[in-house]
This record gives sequence, C-alpha cells and structure tokens, in this order.
Amino acid sequence: MSSAKSHSAQPLNSHSNPHPHWGAPPWHIDFTVRSKPVPSSVDFAIVGGGFTGLAAAAWLRRLAPEESVAVFEADRIGAGASGRTGGMALAESAAGDLPGLGNVLGGLERILAELDIDCDLSLPRAFEIGRGKALKNSPLHWNDSGTLRVVKKVPGGTLDPGKLAAGLARVADERGATIIERFPVTQVDWQRRPPVHAVVHAGGSQCSAGKILFATNALALELTSLAGRAEPKLTLAVLTEPMDEKRLEAIGLAGGNPFYTVDLPYLWGRCLRDGSVIFGAGLVDADDSRDLRQIDITTGDARNLFESIERRIHNLHPELREIKITHRWGGPILFRENWRPVFMPHPQSKNAIVLGAYAGHGVALSVYLGAWAAEALLGQRKLPPWGSLRK
Repeated sequence: MSSAKSHSAQPLNSHSNPHPHWGAPPWHIDFTVRSKPVPSSVDFAIVGGGFTGLAAAAWLRRLAPEESVAVFEADRIGAGASGRTGGMALAESAAGDLPGLGNVLGGLERILAELDIDCDLSLPRAFEIGRGKALKNSPLHWNDSGTLRVVKKVPGGTLDPGKLAAGLARVADERGATIIERFPVTQVDWQRRPPVHAVVHAGGSQCSAGKILFATNALALELTSLAGRAEPKLTLAVLTEPMDEKRLEAIGLAGGNPFYTVDLPYLWGRCLRDGSVIFGAGLVDADDSRDLRQIDITTGDARNLFESIERRIHNLHPELREIKITHRWGGPILFRENWRPVFMPHPQSKNAIVLGAYAGHGVALSVYLGAWAAEALLGQRKLPPWGSLRK
C-alpha cells in the first residue's frame, strides 16, 4: 500500500463552490474538515460525504465507538445533492410507503435529537397542490396551466440543508470518524480470500476496509454498478427575493408549508426564514454521472428551463409578477425504474451496501436510511427487500 497522504481543507460556503457551473445554492455549510492522513485500514469505509454517508458515519460511531470509520468525499462535504437540495423534508419515499419502511419523519426527528443536531427542522405539513378538486378554504390559488390549489395536506416540512450537512459532519468528526475531502474514490479491489476485505483507491492512496457503504447517489455510478440501471439528472431551482408577511399571505405561503404538484407540469417549493421562496421545476437529462458533472446551467436546455420556470413564477399570482430572482442552481438527482430507493448489497460483495436514488425524497430519507445502513453494516438489521434492482 502507498504511504498515507495529508490533504488541505477549506469550508464549503458561499465563497467555495465545488461545481460553479451548477450555480450557487443559498445554503452555507459551516464546518471545516480537519486535515488527516488517509488511514491504511478501517473497519468501515464510506464513499460519499453527503447526508447519507455522514449520517451513517455518525450512527456507526454512536453504535460501535470501538470500530474505525473513514468517509471519502470527492469534493467537499455536501457538494452533491445534499448541499443543492431545496430542503423539503417529506414522508415515506417517492414511491409512497414501502413494506417495513417505518416512520421516516419520526425517525429523522429521533436521529437529530440523538445526535443533538439543530438544522431548523419544521414540520407544519406539506401542501399537495393540483388542478383538480381542492380543499375547502385552500390558502393557495395560482394560475399555472389551470388553477393550482391545495388538494391535500400531508406530513412534511423543511430544514436547512447546510446546517444538516454541517451538523452531521461535526458529530461524525467529534465521535472519531475520519472525514477526507478532495479524495475521490476511483477504484475498489475486492479481496475474496480470508480475511475478506476491500482495498479502496482514493486520491493516489489506498485504504483496506472491512465493509463499505457506497453513498454517492447520482455520482460515481460506475463504482456502485448503477450505470445504465438508474437515471441521473440535474434538478433545477430558483430563489426569490425576500417577501413580507402580507405578500406571503396573499400567495398562500404565510404558514411556511412546502408544496409540490400532484399533476403536471410539475412544480415544488418552500419558504425560507427571511420570506424568500424556493421554486423548483424541470430536469436536465444526462447519460451518466460524468455527463451530469459537465452540465452548465447557463447554457442549452438548462438555461431554457430556467427561463420557463421564471415565467411560470411571475404568472402564478399578481403578487409575484415583478418578483426578483436572486439564485439559480441545479443539483444531482437519481431515479430507478419504480421510484423506490436503491438499498442493496453491492453486486461484487455482500460486505458492501449501495444506497441512494431517492427521487426527490432524499432530505429526510437519506438520514433515516443512512442510520439504517449503519445498523445493517454492523449486522444489527437486515436490508429491505424493496431496495434491490430487478435482475
């Protein structure tokens, strides 16, 4: 094995954007990863430093403090989907409830409480909005290919993704996990002879790992064997200027409820604490994760979609006619054929787990399933049957 290498670290914040061609989200990840050498061996290696990987690392160290854990992040913590999400915490999965899934939002609250993480979680319920029969006294009446109104209120809410990523990283670090930024994993060698382990190649260094969690979601699909078996895309969002209470009341968002349409054309969003509102719509296609990284939101399909989103926003309600847009950004998202998450053993080893493909429900689900994955790696819990891909 090669000798251990040190690495420099800077906080990911508004002045440090790992993917500038994807635009700048409004979140701030206030955590500086301490420079540490790549360990020669660990009990558990985690590939991916987003919500899933950081939650798994923190939970592993909580359950088994005697076991060593290393998180390998190709860029900065939260640089992928986790730092670019809209921060909507939704119940269940994108495919609805699944056998044995349990209470996702309740589980999220429990995990955050156990790890003592404050990420501004608020669960006022979410608005499902549509162009059909509405609830009586719907607070929301928008013009968008028909009249959009609230058709149902469901469990859900919002949180600050930057605070969540920073909080998970801080807990994992304080409990002894090694977090390594700017060290992309390029290859894993699977060792078949006892003692069974894998050799993780990252940034020119090597690390022997007893077990591995792949938490790269829409990125590095070649490592997870999901290339060609799940669809990576870039989801788009914008942020408006702050609005006062009177304007928020007029557009139906004074209660802070996040929203998403139940019919097409799709639209989702949520308010921030300063009264600004995130609106999201549109997906930019990519053949694989390498193509995804090359998408520039200022050109081509992405630029056209942003212009369409902003026209829609300005036409939703008279109070939004002249509203200014302050941020445009995109974030990676991954779908499988039935919209269920991927949560399965890696095809190359029963000692490795692949977790991701949340299809827009990743904010709460990633933390909840990340803790579940930690328990599975420790042999304390089984993987769900719905997490495997069709053969």
